[in-house]
Amino acid sequence: MFVLSILLLIAAVVLFLVGRARSAGSWKLGAVLSAVAGVLAGVFACVYVVSAYEVGVPVTFGKVGTPLTSGIHVKSPFTEVTSYSTRPVDLNLYDKDVVEVRSSQGGVLYADVTIKWAVIPGKAVELYRLAGSEDAIQARLVLPDSREIIRNVFAKHTSEEGYASAREQIGSEIERLIKERLAPRGIDVTAVNLRNVRPSDKLQDQIDKKIQQEQATERAVEASRTAKAESERKRIEAEGIARANKIIEKSLSDKVLYNQCLDAYREAAKANPVYAVPCGTDSGGTPVIVNNSKN
Repeated sequence: MFVLSILLLIAAVVLFLVGRARSAGSWKLGAVLSAVAGVLAGVFACVYVVSAYEVGVPVTFGKVGTPLTSGIHVKSPFTEVTSYSTRPVDLNLYDKDVVEVRSSQGGVLYADVTIKWAVIPGKAVELYRLAGSEDAIQARLVLPDSREIIRNVFAKHTSEEGYASAREQIGSEIERLIKERLAPRGIDVTAVNLRNVRPSDKLQDQIDKKIQQEQATERAVEASRTAKAESERKRIEAEGIARANKIIEKSLSDKVLYNQCLDAYREAAKANPVYAVPCGTDSGGTPVIVNNSKN
């Protein structure tokens, strides 16, 4: 813009001189218009507007100046201003940019992570010296440091913890370490979302085999437990029967058996005209049964 201003002013001088030599009013008018345009271009070259939620870093002949906040600023026409957004920027690590990590057991996992970061206005000059443009800050600082921390955190946990039991703990640890790493450099990390963790195909096969083995072991243990319980039940039942038989054996004498026989025949006599005559009282004694309805 400043170069254009100089060229317009030179054109205005030339037109004025030509118009004066030829006494032509149109040339003089062109000179005036060129002069006005050159002045306006010069004014615009010395004014810079920093948009809302941005911070600018002025650089004049290689010297970095004080950061420019939102608003209108007057600057040297030789000053270049690099602007940074102070709004959170999303760094999405998934699909082709997914982070490949390894667990403490050597299993390969793929982590989908979103990192929200923003430039700290007061440290814009330091960031300019470290990286340069806003895209360079993400490419040179946020991305490599975040990948390194994510890999280091997952390397301290097993595969199962990485994709299941300790995901929340791992996400919190990653967020804390990234904030601690980037804050001194002028980058405010507002959030780190560990969105998804999935095992590689090889690791998934190992997981499936382990699950099948655990299920088979559980079934075998349950079958052994059931067989043991059934064996114990039968033993207790047999011991009970044996004890009952011993009690019965001790309580059954010849006289008791003889009386039980008599009681049985008395019951039979109520329905049929029969009578029984005991024959002997020893162990070999047998009652004689007489049925008077038959000859």
